[in-house]
Amino acid sequence: MMDGARETMTEAFDPATNPMAFRHALGRFATGVTVVTTQGPEGPAGITANSFASVSLDPPLVLWSPAKSAGRFPIFAAAPHYAIHVLSEAQRDIAAAFTRHVNAFDGLAWHKDAKGTPIIENCLATFICRREATHDAGDHVIIVGRVTDVRTSDGNGLVFHGGRYGGFRDGG
Repeated sequence: MMDGARETMTEAFDPATNPMAFRHALGRFATGVTVVTTQGPEGPAGITANSFASVSLDPPLVLWSPAKSAGRFPIFAAAPHYAIHVLSEAQRDIAAAFTRHVNAFDGLAWHKDAKGTPIIENCLATFICRREATHDAGDHVIIVGRVTDVRTSDGNGLVFHGGRYGGFRDGG
């Protein structure tokens, strides 16, 4: 027991033979929500992703991992420049829109930077990146980006947990 909490044991399973249970178990880990944008061959493109992580401060590197099965995968796998936008709790609709449509920019405040990368305005953080490396990772690819510019604003982060969006509030 930890801190007086009651520990509940569950039955173990093999993730290789029960991928849905594995997916459900992964969903128990709360993550932040991002939208990754790039300039694709047909225009600006975006995709919602929760597979974002910091890698290094020196040099400034971050990563994200798109699924190879995603219809937008070829656009992002080939992108030399992209932006990762950390969404605020108030931007739930943006996250939902980019899960459904490659071009969900209509009605958004956004602009292109000097390299043509679409930048969504008013996000908690925006990491503008140049692709540094890619690594095969099963049914995903890990894309490491060198951060060339960062923009930040204040607010509460959008969280994804158990297949649902939510927020985080400091209880203190």
